[in-house]
Amino acid sequence: MNSFNGKVAAITGAGSGIGRALALQLAAEGCALALSDINETNVAETAQLAGRSNVKITTAVVDVANREQVLQWAANVSADHGKVNLIFNNAGVAHASTIEGSSFEDYEWIVGINFWGVVNGTKAFLPLLKQSRDGHVINVSSVFGLFAQPGMASYNATKYAVRGFTESLRMELDMTQCGVSASCVHPGSIKTDMLNNTRLSASMNKFLRTEKDVRKMVDNDIYSNTPAAAASVILNGVRKNKRRILIGIDAILFDIMARLLPVGYQWFVMRTMAMMRGTASFK
Repeated sequence: MNSFNGKVAAITGAGSGIGRALALQLAAEGCALALSDINETNVAETAQLAGRSNVKITTAVVDVANREQVLQWAANVSADHGKVNLIFNNAGVAHASTIEGSSFEDYEWIVGINFWGVVNGTKAFLPLLKQSRDGHVINVSSVFGLFAQPGMASYNATKYAVRGFTESLRMELDMTQCGVSASCVHPGSIKTDMLNNTRLSASMNKFLRTEKDVRKMVDNDIYSNTPAAAASVILNGVRKNKRRILIGIDAILFDIMARLLPVGYQWFVMRTMAMMRGTASFK
């Protein structure tokens, strides 16, 4: 897909962050938009901003964990726009807690959005993408889909699942030559509201400092990638039909580390977290 002009893109989590940035850049390239978010005010604001590019835009309030809502949204998009070329399964949440400190409900919540949201979006839109014969599925994983970290088990589990799901999907699409492709996105540190809105358990104090200190990390220079920069990398990756799209130097470095030290990287992560905690060592 060398050009987005005249195409139709559906985006989940379009009310802010990377989802909003994708909408604005696609609209600027002449791509019609079907935007969804669980927050009606936010998605309406994105539509207003993207509307300056004079492309057709529709919006919907959708909980990606609700399969019926996603299926109905896909049907509405097809009826309203006549076709769909791209689905960006971008909506996601984060949860930081030890496994012992997490409830079953915590896991159900994050799996419903981060994993089932991707499955629901892919399954709902894939038949429509095949009809276009020029389609692409873009599923957003994370740098935590490349390596694991203490206190992020639920988040790691969902993002590893998105990676495996998307890589399998890409091979199936390539083998059937159906005119549709797929890419898995692994953002590193991005300045979005996700970290501020992370569900953070007190059990994380075993590995980090206070919750206040963790929140301050959002404002540090290491979180230097903007949503606009991330969106540019994603769209360039789609143009080049990349299987894996890494965003940020941290994602690139952790990808290399996980490849070179598939087991040994765990020692590095533990050592780094011990230093952040202010302890000289770990047991």
